[in-house]
Amino acid sequence: MPGGNADGMRALLTRIEQATGLDRIGDRLQQSVQRRISGERVRDLLHGVWLGHPLHPVLIQVPMGAWLSAAVLDLLPNHRRAATTLIGIGTVAALPAAITGANDWASLSREQRRIGLVHAAANAIALACYAGSTIARIGGRHPAGRRLGFAGLAAAGAGGFLGGHLAYKQAAGVNQAVPELHRISAGWHPIVEFANLPESGMASRQVDDVPVLVYRHGEDVTVLLAHCAHQNGPLDQGEVISADGHACVVCPWHGSAFRLTDGTVAHGPAATDQQVLRSRVVAGVVQAQLP
Repeated sequence: MPGGNADGMRALLTRIEQATGLDRIGDRLQQSVQRRISGERVRDLLHGVWLGHPLHPVLIQVPMGAWLSAAVLDLLPNHRRAATTLIGIGTVAALPAAITGANDWASLSREQRRIGLVHAAANAIALACYAGSTIARIGGRHPAGRRLGFAGLAAAGAGGFLGGHLAYKQAAGVNQAVPELHRISAGWHPIVEFANLPESGMASRQVDDVPVLVYRHGEDVTVLLAHCAHQNGPLDQGEVISADGHACVVCPWHGSAFRLTDGTVAHGPAATDQQVLRSRVVAGVVQAQLP
């Protein structure tokens, strides 16, 4: 029954999320990834900070597109060479996608890492199948190459399903602060007296019960959502630093840094900007509204 299958899949995903036995492997692998991918600039590059968007989901389009196209060609006659070329392209392109995925995975919560670990295992199986498929095809064993290709596609599909669960169910890689905007009503909201704001300092306030961070820089004011885009950490408890000549607030949970003047992400693991509200000063009072 369709309903039974859906319930079974939900139960399976729940068991993976709660599988504490995976933590022994996951914790060691996390430490290994963090050691091997060292340096803030390298990690930021792989997170997609420069892009303002996670890089991993962008890169996976190449191998998945190539492998799917190869599968179609394998079902048609006289397309062996084109299918082999696509399988090879997809296999090579999967490597940078895997590296960016590992970098993102290492900054996730433990429950997310459990799903991510199985996601990575499925993709590793897919990669092995496609590498074997490439070798078989080059060696003239096209029937074996096709079988390995279809097996790889099935494994990659399972990995993609788990990746979707990570993003849509567990909110990995998404801007977790944005839903706070839906709790703010329309119109301008008074927040704080401008004179009470410290110069080049932060103040924690609320707009419709939504925590916000108010930063004064000269005669200008920036109002940011106070929950970090990465994992909802309390930015109002973060440290103010200078990064690339800009005043930034550092999340105390995972170290993401955002410019206080415009919310631009300066350092990961967050890959998206911190949401900024429109602000103005009227009669000495700072007001804010939805962007």
